[in-house]
Amino acid sequence: MSYAIGILIPLIGTTLGSACVFLLKNKIRENTQKGLLGFAAGVMVAAAVWSLIIPALEMEEDMGRFAFVPTLVGILLGMTLLLVLDHVVPHLHLESDTPEGIKAQLSKSTMMILAVTIHNIPEGMAVGIVFAGLISESTSITLAGAMALSIGIAIQNFPEGAIISMPLRAAGLTRRKAFVYGMLSGVVEPVAAFITILLTNILLPVIPYLLSLAAGAMLYVVVEELIPEASVGEHSNIGSIGFMIGFVIMMVLDVALG
Repeated sequence: MSYAIGILIPLIGTTLGSACVFLLKNKIRENTQKGLLGFAAGVMVAAAVWSLIIPALEMEEDMGRFAFVPTLVGILLGMTLLLVLDHVVPHLHLESDTPEGIKAQLSKSTMMILAVTIHNIPEGMAVGIVFAGLISESTSITLAGAMALSIGIAIQNFPEGAIISMPLRAAGLTRRKAFVYGMLSGVVEPVAAFITILLTNILLPVIPYLLSLAAGAMLYVVVEELIPEASVGEHSNIGSIGFMIGFVIMMVLDVALG
C-alpha cells in the first residue's frame, strides 16, 4: 500500500498545481514563473544527486576505483534518451512559438503538454527505480528515502502543473480543460513508475545503471529547459534564488528522511 501511495504522490503535486487555474485569473507573472522554474530545477538536481547518483555509486563499491563506471554509463544513456526524445517528439516550450521535434499537425496546447510530458518520464522512472530497489532490498534506499524522493518531485511538480495549466487557459481553453490537460501531463509519472516496479526482477542486475540513467535524464531537462527558461530576460537572479531554495529543500528532505 505504501508503494502505491509513493508512486502517486508526484501526480498529486501536478494535480494541485494544475488546480491553480481555478484560483488565479490571469497567467502567472513572469518573475514568479522564473522563480518556480528555478525551484523545480533545484529540486531535480538535488534529487538526481542524493536520491539517484549516490545510491548508484554505493551499489557498485565492490568495483573499487572503477565504481563510477555504471553510474557514468547510466548518466550518459539518460542524457542520450532525452536528447533523442527532444528531437523526435513534437513539442513547444513556454514563451516560444517555434515547435521542436518532428513536424506534426498538432495544436499549440497539445505540443505544450508534450513538452512537459517528455521530462516527466525520467521523474516517473526515478520513482519507480527507487521503489524497485527498495522492494528488492538491493540498495541502501529506505522507505523514508523513497518517500522523500516522491515528495520532492511532487513539490517541484506543483509549480509545473500551474505553469502548464495557466498558459493553456490563456490560450483559450476553459478552466476545466486547462486543469485536466495539466493534470494529464503528470500521469506519465505513475505509469512509468508502475511499469518499472513490475519489471523489478528483470531490472535487478542493472538497477545502478537505471538509477543513474534517470539522474542523467533529469539533469538534461534542467540544463536544456528549466535553467534557460528561468534565466531568460531581466531579473534572472530570481530563477537562481528559486534554484537554491529548491535544491536545499530537496537535500534536507533526502538526508533527513533517507
